[in-house]
Amino acid sequence: MAIDFQLSESQSALQSAARSFAKEVLSDVQKTIAPFPKPEDRFYAIKPFYAEMAKAGFIKGLLPVSVGGTALSTLDFALAAEELATVDINVPTTLLGTGLGLHAIIHHGTEEQKQRFLPDFIEDGTRLAALAFTEVAGGANYNSTDPTVGVQTFARLDGDEWVITGAKHYTTNASGWEGKGAHLLSVICRTDPALPPQQSLAIIMVPGDAPGVEIVNILDTVGHRATNSPRIHFNEVRVPASNIIGKPGDGIGLVEDAFTWTAAIIGAACVGVMRSAFDIALNFAKTDHRSGPVPVMEYQNVGFMLADIKMRIEASRYLTWKACHQFDLTERRSRELAIMTKVYCSELCVQAVYDTMRVVGVDAYTDLYPLAGLMQDALCFPLYDGGNMGVRRRQLHAILSEKNYDPMASAEAR
Repeated sequence: MAIDFQLSESQSALQSAARSFAKEVLSDVQKTIAPFPKPEDRFYAIKPFYAEMAKAGFIKGLLPVSVGGTALSTLDFALAAEELATVDINVPTTLLGTGLGLHAIIHHGTEEQKQRFLPDFIEDGTRLAALAFTEVAGGANYNSTDPTVGVQTFARLDGDEWVITGAKHYTTNASGWEGKGAHLLSVICRTDPALPPQQSLAIIMVPGDAPGVEIVNILDTVGHRATNSPRIHFNEVRVPASNIIGKPGDGIGLVEDAFTWTAAIIGAACVGVMRSAFDIALNFAKTDHRSGPVPVMEYQNVGFMLADIKMRIEASRYLTWKACHQFDLTERRSRELAIMTKVYCSELCVQAVYDTMRVVGVDAYTDLYPLAGLMQDALCFPLYDGGNMGVRRRQLHAILSEKNYDPMASAEAR
């Protein structure tokens, strides 16, 4: 059978529905959040948009059929994500944050855990989940074999309860909509300070309103202006022993699986932001004379630059599709293409948006055009979700260094 990039009927319908939803609903996000100087107020202001996203079925797309979800494939999720991110990055990122917070349960939890934790998100689609991963000192060394460094959030077993102590930040969604905590937190911790993470790293599920969960403050960010980035403390937080996903030591694999999924999806978000910037620059080039005799599109340097930007968009989209398809096809085992997608697309996105600003000129650096805001959003992509320098390239280095590494495995869908 020939390789076919044509979308199925259901995929085309999903793409069209996401495009319409973004245009009709998410186009109002920017003017809604604009009046609020505080990051928490901007975040709280997008709750109605998130509720509309839940009504449209996007939350169900994250969840398994066994609890009432529709279990979208990674590729299908990426198709929708591109359309949403073309119009707004904040609400889709909140959705992605909930997916990340529920990822371990969805893909590695027991059936009892799925039935205990997930139906709440069907019952009320506005409920939020969060992954509490990044330590205040940074998260890059979560898998260091030295037990004295890396993750310093610890859980000790006391009878039939885990008692969790530590601090995290960049815990997207963790404040919840009212500042009282997300509905559910996936906490990355170690169960024994004397043991390396290969034996002690774990994911333990914690209700956001559990005694001892403290939202200390919310970090403001240059881009992704309505995305929530709280710092959170766990002060002797007690949860049932059955809240652990798998066993101590499984945490490394669970974390890497979750961040491989997001790596592929972020490629789609990057394409969306590039698309938005390209449309603005293309329209400018075709309509603005800059006091000259013809629209600037007729000048070769402008046309060539726009051609380069469009090539980056197309290359990023199809790398994303390939990475998502590979991830699904290999039942989540293949990581190389997804990580490459995150690195390549995020860095191309920054360059592409910058080049659209060069097309428009100095006006792009003002509020006359939304390009400066898109650049602020783009700058986040290489830095978050495992920074490209501190985490993602190191992951690729490790893959390439494996004794039995096969350079053609990804190309041949193995």
